Amino acid sequence: MSNLSPLSVMLVDDEPNILQSFKMILHANGISSIICCEDSRQVVPLLSENKVSLILLDLSMPHVTGKELLQIISNQYPDIPVIIVTGVNELQTAVDCMQAGAYDYIVKPPDEERLISSVRRAIETSQLRQENQALKERMLSEKLRHPECFNEIVTHSPQMISRFRYIEAVATTGEPVLITGETGVGKELVARVVHALSRPDGPFVAVNAAGLDDNAFSDTLFGHKKGAFTSAHERRDGLIKGASGGTLFLDEIGDLGPSSQVKLLRLLQEHEYFPLGSDLPLLSDARIVAATNRNLEELVEADKFRMDLYYRFRTHQADIPPLRERIEDLPLLVDHFLEKSASGLDKKKPTPPSELLALLSTYDFPGNVRELEAMVFDAVSNHDSGILSMSVFKSHIARRNQGKSLAASPAISGDTPFASLKILPSLKEVSDLLVDEALLRSKDNQSLAAQLLGISQPALSQRLKKRDNR
Repeated sequence: MSNLSPLSVMLVDDEPNILQSFKMILHANGISSIICCEDSRQVVPLLSENKVSLILLDLSMPHVTGKELLQIISNQYPDIPVIIVTGVNELQTAVDCMQAGAYDYIVKPPDEERLISSVRRAIETSQLRQENQALKERMLSEKLRHPECFNEIVTHSPQMISRFRYIEAVATTGEPVLITGETGVGKELVARVVHALSRPDGPFVAVNAAGLDDNAFSDTLFGHKKGAFTSAHERRDGLIKGASGGTLFLDEIGDLGPSSQVKLLRLLQEHEYFPLGSDLPLLSDARIVAATNRNLEELVEADKFRMDLYYRFRTHQADIPPLRERIEDLPLLVDHFLEKSASGLDKKKPTPPSELLALLSTYDFPGNVRELEAMVFDAVSNHDSGILSMSVFKSHIARRNQGKSLAASPAISGDTPFASLKILPSLKEVSDLLVDEALLRSKDNQSLAAQLLGISQPALSQRLKKRDNR
């Protein structure tokens, strides 16, 4: 455990002999940077002057109690884990402390192995959080001029950073920007980045074009004059005017009807539009950002999307990669959504099981980041205490994977993984290859590998034993 913590561990107890005892235990296990505090009134000043990775805190102290300090630390230094080490052996007190943000609760005199195990886990958690934050800041600050504009997008994927650099380059041109990508990749977040980089002082107005017919689209965007139609009792300005000086975000433009496409093209080319019932055009200075999860080139070829409108949007186009192409973001995203879900549900952030990332890395995430967020929120909703359960993730993946096997997708014209082979492998060889691939994808986790193969874990274990004995 040498050099486990580059930062200090703070020991807080009003009894000097206990401080000395804990200090010796930590020293013996490789932790040398230790701050001892006998006076609880000095804890907050010390935290403001020192970088601390962990606090071991007594409850029963004069001046400021441990419970009061725990509340202060949780509010002012939420990233520092706190282990309560106390002589108070009461279940309700332990529950209260854990709910108040304590990382662990240990009764004096502590078992040395139990204490060190908890300290190790807490420091590793603290370091991982620090490394994730430092990595994110380094990846962004080294390559971006305005990394603060991208704070809402959790990533350190080189693909995403490359898109960010492109977006920075084109955001200030004033030309329309087209954001493409599958459902759930975060296209609106990227649109908000374009807005933050180019029109931060103006409004951001979002419109989902899916499901809007031509009349609804025109009325929503362009507004109408009083008396333009039977129910038009009052004038309506429309969202284009509402976006004046800012950004108009048009989501799902691939679903626009022909008439709406013509009106949108005029807006892009001439920066003018006609409210319903008006013969006089109005000018717009709103920046247009659009998004779609559809292939516009295919729609153009099928005469479902105007070629001239498509090329107006092609001036600046950013394609956002799906989550399955940036699996390296999974640790950051899972940690972010755990914290977000716990905060939204007013719960303590749960600890994910070590095998969770291995499970998630085997899944293709058709719903992308939005699907992952929903899975984490569901898991945290059902979480009570301890390690986060894997059941929500396993059942969700099992449901989505149903019917996706090779057997459920019959090959067309001999298009199978074996079509190019002159000599077919034996069933035993194919079985061995499948097992090896499942173990590789699950990082040698037999339980997950068995799930991928559609067999039980004992069956896989037996198969591996037989193979080893050949």
